[in-house]
Amino acid sequence: MRRSATVALVMVAGLAGLLGGCASPVKSFASQEEFSSTVTYSRLFDSTAAQTCEASRRALLSQGYIISSAREDMVEGRKSFQPEPESHLLMEIRVVCAPDTPDGKVSLGFVTALQDVYALKKSNNSASLGVGALGSVSLPFSSSNDAMVKVGSRTISSDAFYDRFFDLVRRYLVVDDAGN
Repeated sequence: MRRSATVALVMVAGLAGLLGGCASPVKSFASQEEFSSTVTYSRLFDSTAAQTCEASRRALLSQGYIISSAREDMVEGRKSFQPEPESHLLMEIRVVCAPDTPDGKVSLGFVTALQDVYALKKSNNSASLGVGALGSVSLPFSSSNDAMVKVGSRTISSDAFYDRFFDLVRRYLVVDDAGN
């Protein structure tokens, strides 16, 4: 009786050791957000929130973006790129416009650009046929399924990218003011 208990205990300990070895450690990442006081994603404009968002809409349109949403306080646009035959990029830009003064004549524009990366993934399919007396026979028929699979996503954090965008918005604000 004592021997079987010892054997069971050794087996349980061995099984626990095996399972513990199979478990992978949880991957930890450093904090990705610092909440610093930089002005990368926002700028002040001498215009109402509605005028800032309209200038942002025009800036996106001028660069070939498809506008998915346009309101007086927010604009969203997207544009696709294909830098290589088997890669695809989707850029989405969101501009939120908010009044910054009580009279609403100065507004703050917040912009975020998100880039999704897709890659072509191929999966091969082959046919096999089971014949009772012969067993299984593989036939040379094959097909391939291709699909674009999302492989990454990142927020654009380049100061130069946002500076160029905000400069373009300012150009459309000046044109808009000249028309009034």
